Amino acid sequence: MLRRKIDDFLLTWKKDPNHKPLIIKGARQIGKTTSIEAFGKTYKSFIEVNFLLEPTLKNIFAKGYSVDSVIKELSLQKPNSQFIPHDTLILFDEIQAFPDATTSLKSFCQDRKFDVICSGSLLGINYSTISSIAVGYKEDFEMHSLDFEEFLWALGYKDDLIDDLFSSMKELKPLDDGVFQIISSCFQDYIFCGGMPEIVNTFINEKNFSNVFLKQKQLFQDYQDDITKYVNGLDKSRVQNLYKHITPQLAKENHKYQISKLGHGARNRDYIGCEDWLKDAGIINLAYSLSNLSLPLAGNEDYSNYRIYYQDTSLLVASLDDDAKTDLNQNKNFGIYSGALFENLVSEALVKEGYDLHFYRSEDSTIELDFVIRVKNELVPVEVKAKRGRTKSLNAVISNPKNHIHYGVKLSKNNIGFDGKIFTFPYFLSFLLKRFFSVSNQITWKEN
Repeated sequence: MLRRKIDDFLLTWKKDPNHKPLIIKGARQIGKTTSIEAFGKTYKSFIEVNFLLEPTLKNIFAKGYSVDSVIKELSLQKPNSQFIPHDTLILFDEIQAFPDATTSLKSFCQDRKFDVICSGSLLGINYSTISSIAVGYKEDFEMHSLDFEEFLWALGYKDDLIDDLFSSMKELKPLDDGVFQIISSCFQDYIFCGGMPEIVNTFINEKNFSNVFLKQKQLFQDYQDDITKYVNGLDKSRVQNLYKHITPQLAKENHKYQISKLGHGARNRDYIGCEDWLKDAGIINLAYSLSNLSLPLAGNEDYSNYRIYYQDTSLLVASLDDDAKTDLNQNKNFGIYSGALFENLVSEALVKEGYDLHFYRSEDSTIELDFVIRVKNELVPVEVKAKRGRTKSLNAVISNPKNHIHYGVKLSKNNIGFDGKIFTFPYFLSFLLKRFFSVSNQITWKEN
């Protein structure tokens, strides 16, 4: 059983005397049901209602959505279940197959005798409907595949190691060479493996990547099949075309996603909504261009200019042809596709840390910032360096007083460092950036 960050969240949720029914969003195969089932063991009674595997269970709402009515009907459908007030968890799983079930959340919230969690694959596609049904009577949690911290846990590393890594970040002290090499090696495995639980377990058990790559390829195909099954109101072939061209578009020097490159006569207006469907399905992350470097970020987004990243980098690895995958595996050529691999890894880490994705490119193309994040009331540019080199863009925006930008972050293969304006961190510490900036006002930085 993999340790996941949602585990602590669920325990905290349970202890809150005022907790509401919970809706857990997330892509398919990221371990939602497994984590909830494990959490269910902390109750005297755990009842699982899967609307996809047991469609007849939709009938438990046939006579209404009140708690008494639902429990009565559920007891008829599952006669061996126990309904113990204040010590029963009910899971409505695959809720996307029956969104109307969330109408009952108001009643469960007000009654407070039974805890309820709703979850399911592709839940984001139906979320606007579900959210409007249960407004005010639910809590939300967005789950992702394993981040690098969870991957380290899977490898057997403890919190003490994470604390030591974070201490080095806070002190801006380079990691010892031995620690740096060990964690770099683990991160290489994470690059190959990605964060999907089944794939991570395969790697942990078999200690090689043969079946890892096979499972990644199957996952890539499964997501493509989901497009055929679940896309409504859009041209399925266009959504598939967008999905299949993510890696080639990331391979360009300018990672902007260009619809015109999808085929002869491809036009932006024909693909409107396709990228949003893939995002809502939990397959991709979208990064929007900023028209200028100022707050609020949402007010400066250019929705016509975006980049697409996979939500889990294992999909990028799965999309590579055999020669590129061999080059990656045997030669450790992580700079393939103009650094797109590392950029995708960083985008994934930022989203898992709760950041929205934005990038900036000046009109004359002299300045390009891979990511721009908000830290308190300031903008912090983040540059991803696939190769060693200067950070011209970071220096340019920091030195211009009009931007009101005081610091920047460079993520690279290098160890921890600080030159008075730019923090340098190795890629593998991306998962600690939010924690680092959360205590930044308590730290006095000195040039090393």
